[in-house]
Amino acid sequence: MTKLREECGVFGIYSLKTSGIVQDTYYALFALQHRGQESCGIVVNKAGIMRSHRDLGLVNEVFAHKTLYELGQGNIAIGHVRYGTAATGNRRNAQPLTINHIKGSLALAHNGSLTNMASLRKELELAGSIFHTTSDAEVIAYHIIKQRLTSTSIEQGLLKAMAVLKGAYSLVLMSPRKLIGARDPLGIRPLCLGLRDDSYVLASESCALDAVGARFIRDIEPGEVIVIDEHGPSSYTEHCQKGSKALCVFEYIYFARPDSVLDGNSVHLARQQAGALLAKTYPVPADVVIGVPDSGIDAAIGYSKESAIPYGVGLIKNKYIGRTFIQNTQEQRNDAVRIKLNALRATLEGKRVILVDDSIVRGTTSARLVNLLREAGAKELHMRISAPPFLYPCYFGTDIDSQDKLIACKYSVEEIAQILGVDTLGYLRLEDLPNLTPNYTAGFCTACFTGQYPLDITEAKNKSWLEKPIQ
Repeated sequence: MTKLREECGVFGIYSLKTSGIVQDTYYALFALQHRGQESCGIVVNKAGIMRSHRDLGLVNEVFAHKTLYELGQGNIAIGHVRYGTAATGNRRNAQPLTINHIKGSLALAHNGSLTNMASLRKELELAGSIFHTTSDAEVIAYHIIKQRLTSTSIEQGLLKAMAVLKGAYSLVLMSPRKLIGARDPLGIRPLCLGLRDDSYVLASESCALDAVGARFIRDIEPGEVIVIDEHGPSSYTEHCQKGSKALCVFEYIYFARPDSVLDGNSVHLARQQAGALLAKTYPVPADVVIGVPDSGIDAAIGYSKESAIPYGVGLIKNKYIGRTFIQNTQEQRNDAVRIKLNALRATLEGKRVILVDDSIVRGTTSARLVNLLREAGAKELHMRISAPPFLYPCYFGTDIDSQDKLIACKYSVEEIAQILGVDTLGYLRLEDLPNLTPNYTAGFCTACFTGQYPLDITEAKNKSWLEKPIQ
């Protein structure tokens, strides 16, 4: 792992019409592709019958024109893009999941990670449940169905299930007649609502609403369940906890697309603000500021504006290198940065360069990138990181489960600078995180920087059950 990976993006649409929603879901998943590049899927509902397709691969790989045509049409659809970890990467873990039960059928897409998944799964297994995946989504679906059997509606079953779900989750569910969205009580993962003509839309990020021509209405509140049917949306707030929100701050720093708005704040402006804060904290004489594509660019622009040092394009990204780029040998891995990114000598040669990136995980990619810039003639290199050092594992959906993978746990800032080969290195300060957005009242989860988790993570530390093979 050389960069952090957020595990999922979700989308759902409810329309009074029965044409075009499969294509809409397809376009929305394209907009959310940055949130997951391992697998994807779509489930469409027409007259209570659900048809689905999911597989490993990028959206354009999984959904050829013929596949979309065979899904048919309907008035409700949900979609999902996913990243997996080494322990859970498997075609069967692709979502959305579709489950038939005695009271009907349910399709579910999930973004996040439960901290009490092991105990919830064990409870179900002891009661006779048979699992086909190692994903949180299947555990969540079974608990919803379990509560649905004694409830008057699917939303009541979900509300009861949420009482036992601990951790981070944004959910999009589909029953034969309803589209449902839900967000965990701390709002760790994002979810928003949009409207286009007679169609309501739910999505992880507002950029997916833009992709289908929907107008942003609002964010789903932490703990809220929203139900959309032929009468429009209804809201249930039993699990809402005012004043205790903890949106993952790394959504602003790296995960989300810059054209998205999360909890009322522009991601683009938050990243520019991070760059400006870095310029105030770590000023240095230089000739040009450059950003690492893509998430480092906005922060570099912010640094440039604050410091009055010109912004320049120093790295060109090859937009056609996807997840299928194979690196079989160490030599190929060393050359990976050259294939994905190329240095622009006209910007760098003989210059004192400030390089802005969003994070350093292991440091291997950063070191190769620095070497690339040195070879292009950079006279000085000053690296600025728009996040504090990563010091602790994340148990809420980010693919960092061990401190062994984090370079900042082993070395000081000065030592990391020497390892990377830069003249100076500066990280965003912890105390500056509240200043990224004007609406900080929403609150952030900063546990990966501070070790102060908003939930009990004792059970989540034990991941041994993930090693069980899927037969």
